[in-house]
Amino acid sequence: MWRVSRMTMAAILAASTIIPGCATSSAPLSAPGFAEERTGSLGRQYRLGIGDKLKITVFGEPDLSGDFEIDSVGRIAMPLIGNVLAEGKTIAEFTNDAKRKFSNGYLKSPRLSIEVLNYRPIFVHGEVRSGGQFTFKNGLRIRDAIAIAGGYSYRADQSYVLIARDSQPAVRLPLASNIPVLPGDNIRVPERFF
Repeated sequence: MWRVSRMTMAAILAASTIIPGCATSSAPLSAPGFAEERTGSLGRQYRLGIGDKLKITVFGEPDLSGDFEIDSVGRIAMPLIGNVLAEGKTIAEFTNDAKRKFSNGYLKSPRLSIEVLNYRPIFVHGEVRSGGQFTFKNGLRIRDAIAIAGGYSYRADQSYVLIARDSQPAVRLPLASNIPVLPGDNIRVPERFF
């Protein structure tokens, strides 16, 4: 009869709970910026980009509030404080930067509210019926984006797509993945080879 020490038994039990978890993990794919998600929400980690339109409210200061678009160099020109870098920042990071600039000799205790009015568009091209630029909608998945572009052409390879995100090179992703489409994504459906 085998005798197993308590330490060995604890190690076996720990390994048996870890290994099954690895098989069903929803860990990020190998490509940076692509992770499977269970929800369609952009969440708190959404990064602002060129073309996003924001509604910025400075409480008690209607002349400083308004709708602003991130310009071609990634900045928002705001009254009184000038240009504030927005591209690549979360809404919380951008809010903190704007507050810091306002409190630097302009407002005593600035309070800001920022919301995204319109996200930058997505682009779908390649072997789809009517590719082009399309309005982003929250919760959009790869198959949804292809449907918006009129569906596949008869030459389309329907097993994967190429997606370029955040100025990164295109990444090959299987269509079966649960990757959400984000604003600014450039999706290309490849041609199949016979």
